[in-house]
Amino acid sequence: MTTNTTPPRTRYTAAMALAWSLGLAQGSVGAATVEVAGVKLEDRITVNSAPLQLNGAGVRHKAVFKVYTAGLYLSSKADTPEAVLAATGPKRMTITMLRDIDSAELGKLFSRGMEDNMEKSAFSKLIPGVLRMSQVFTNHKVLKTGETFVLDWVPGTGTVLTIKGQVEGEPFKEPEFFNALMRIWLGPKPADWQLKDALLGVKK
Repeated sequence: MTTNTTPPRTRYTAAMALAWSLGLAQGSVGAATVEVAGVKLEDRITVNSAPLQLNGAGVRHKAVFKVYTAGLYLSSKADTPEAVLAATGPKRMTITMLRDIDSAELGKLFSRGMEDNMEKSAFSKLIPGVLRMSQVFTNHKVLKTGETFVLDWVPGTGTVLTIKGQVEGEPFKEPEFFNALMRIWLGPKPADWQLKDALLGVKK
């Protein structure tokens, strides 16, 4: 009789990673793709057994450089930040790097983006989760060109962070945490105004 010596937390992470990778595979069946800056995004996916559609996708620019491609998935189309935040059911933001970047610095930028787009009292309640997220990015050291991370909102579970196909720890359970992340790109002080419009499907 073989004894399973894998630590419980490792088994949990591995199982979650498998579950989410299966969700991605199911979503790709029969789906068309959209190409943004050389990154192919499925126009329809499945998250937690719920069908989602690509709401919009675009590129994050910093000065003249392309930093990453981002795609937002929702159960139905939304063309305002308020509609995205109020949407029910699972949601997904997927980000694929277009250049190598220090992941610790990226984590700090995300934390700042959350803080800049929220009231201080609301942000203070999320600080433990923000610190944990920043540490996760710091642990990865570098995100290389072509590598992807995914932010999933799953009702009843929380925000699931997947980096390079690996689920990172337990979900962030606070419902407001995912919306705070979305405000990085969709808030009043977005990371990139053109990307904000692209995620909302706004035609220019």
